[in-house]
Amino acid sequence: MVLYNNTIGYNLMTRNLLSIETNCARCSEYFEPRTGALSVPIFQSASFRHPALGESTGFDYSRGINPTRLVLEDTVALIEHGKYGLGFASGMGAVSALIKLFKPGSHIIVSSDLYGGTYRLFSEYYASYGFSFSFVDTSDFSKIEEAAKPETQLLFIETPSNPMMKVSDIERCAQFIHNRGGFLAVDNTFLTPYFQNPLDFGADFVLHSGTKYLEGHNDTLSGFIVHSNDEFKETLRTIQMSEGASLSPFDAFLTLRGIKTLALRMKKHEENAACICSWLKNHKAIEKVFWTGLKEHPQAELSKKQARGHSGMVSFYVKDPDMVPKILRKLKLILFAESLGGVESLITYPVVQTHTAIPQKMREDAGVNECLMRLSLGIEDSADLIFDLEQALGG
Repeated sequence: MVLYNNTIGYNLMTRNLLSIETNCARCSEYFEPRTGALSVPIFQSASFRHPALGESTGFDYSRGINPTRLVLEDTVALIEHGKYGLGFASGMGAVSALIKLFKPGSHIIVSSDLYGGTYRLFSEYYASYGFSFSFVDTSDFSKIEEAAKPETQLLFIETPSNPMMKVSDIERCAQFIHNRGGFLAVDNTFLTPYFQNPLDFGADFVLHSGTKYLEGHNDTLSGFIVHSNDEFKETLRTIQMSEGASLSPFDAFLTLRGIKTLALRMKKHEENAACICSWLKNHKAIEKVFWTGLKEHPQAELSKKQARGHSGMVSFYVKDPDMVPKILRKLKLILFAESLGGVESLITYPVVQTHTAIPQKMREDAGVNECLMRLSLGIEDSADLIFDLEQALGG
């Protein structure tokens, strides 16, 4: 449902003809027609009046649908090239809602190199309700084929993966799981719709931790599911309403405001990543650098095929793990904190932070060891970031 019918006459279908830069800057609605407000109002209301018995404005109770959140949901669907969007209170709320589409006994193949919170949700919670999971390196297609079972219903991939930046073939994954009667879900948090649109390559669902690049300022939690399946339209909306993990109006407003600068920010994130990677590769204390924009990346050609660019996410191995505490203590501009995708540059130590829920052997098999550090490069001046790294790593 579109909240505002603006006088310019664009709707979600014709808006798809505009560039992503324009659609990000203007969102799904240009202005509020009654007042001409350029910003979507924060409809901070739990309930809405009905005109008469059997009549509704389209809004009843904010846990189900809220006007501010609806504009945001339409905006995320628009820039992801989908028909339907749903906003949740966090990325994990979106993942949890997606799993509700499937019944206990279903088997799900998942990228083994993924965010630790997703692993915890699957292995410690949904596994106890009768779901089974196979965690494999989905950048190696043969591993997916080996893991498939008759009861496999969903293939859930992160591409690029967190934190090793592995790239999985979206189109090939979609064809494979569709031939088996299943569905493909892609976590597109790292690249965002600015650089990648998984639905265009056959994915059924796209998920986001909107907390990260979409909102972009490290001050709001949100999560999204985007899809184009009419069969699941009401089911997913009912799941969202019933579980109650809906995104609040105020957080929806902040996320909309963040999306308006998404295109500008992603360009700067990518630019900074290229500069920092070039510098890190030549530093004597660094063993290896991981970024999808590197020409030596093992899936560089695949990345060019399905993505238009690269994010500001960079991982690297230090040669000596004893350096890690010193680096984290000495960094000043780059902040030692979890999360990613904000305007501030952050550094994370995955083995004890984002990926501590993943068993040690699984972490090490994926490459997440005591030498690995992950950078989320913000929009600061790259020279300042390099200066901070240099004084922390040593010349």
